[in-house]
Amino acid sequence: MTETPILEARNLKKHYPVTHGLVMQKTVAWVRAVDGVSFAIRPGETLSLVGESGAGKTTVAKAVLLLEELSGGELLFDGKDVGHFGRAELKDYRSNVQAVFQDPWGSMNPRMRVKSIIAEPLVVNTTMTKQEITSKVLELMAQVGLRPDQAELYPHEFSGGQRQRIAVARALALNPRLVVLDEPVSALDVSIRAQIMNLLKDIQTQYGLSYLMIAHNLATVRYMSHAVAIMYLGEVVEYADGDDLDDLFANPRHPYTRALMSAALPTHPDDRTDEVVLSGEMPSPLNPPAGCHFHPRCPAAMDICRKVAPRVIQVGDSHTVSCHLYD
Repeated sequence: MTETPILEARNLKKHYPVTHGLVMQKTVAWVRAVDGVSFAIRPGETLSLVGESGAGKTTVAKAVLLLEELSGGELLFDGKDVGHFGRAELKDYRSNVQAVFQDPWGSMNPRMRVKSIIAEPLVVNTTMTKQEITSKVLELMAQVGLRPDQAELYPHEFSGGQRQRIAVARALALNPRLVVLDEPVSALDVSIRAQIMNLLKDIQTQYGLSYLMIAHNLATVRYMSHAVAIMYLGEVVEYADGDDLDDLFANPRHPYTRALMSAALPTHPDDRTDEVVLSGEMPSPLNPPAGCHFHPRCPAAMDICRKVAPRVIQVGDSHTVSCHLYD
């Protein structure tokens, strides 16, 4: 029997209206930030969304965190449609789905001590006593590698890596089942990144947490992920999980994925990769190209690519690609 995904997205869409006029506003166009994205995250696993800026990754994350209202599609948590949740179910969902952002400094009140920052979710969402909250905060700090005496300090008294540990402790306060990681290590020094990634993996193993990770660093993605979805202009163009994940990195099928892989630093100085240079920039989601959205930049574009959107094609047991090259 297949395990029920903790979170499943079915044909997610988020379109923003472009209006004209100051008083009598009229919608004249739509920005298709996310346009039909589907994925599933199993308990205890990490799904990474990868792509350039503007691909729609962060919009998907905001939709999962209920910070954006969907224009279409379904979001299922434990097999139940979040769109049909009542007030109590939504409160439970928000407790179970937490986030760690790229810049922890931007999500912390500089006037609050660290103990109060970590305790805030507990104060707002639980009926724990002050003593119980203090005990829980110290326990969380120990789990992320912070000392008890640091509880009285302010955010500016910590390094970037330590602030990210504080953010992780706060995200864990309500014992969530899914954590959205939005570029969790990209703002950190290279020497600190491995420490935070190892911390996140250890916590995942200890608590059976699931992660939805937004990232562009492929080394981070490969180390952290159980499944990877490559996004371009609001759509998933290639996906792999399980045993097919190594195949995605060794033999990417979509020309866009190949370009991303070729731009990444090699894991060994002697490794040589064929560089794929893309022309131009990602088109605007306000007016995406007809057919395959990637065709204006694709080195392998054919006539059909300009006219017909590619369908999802199975190239492995759990490896799919949306490209006419394989149709």
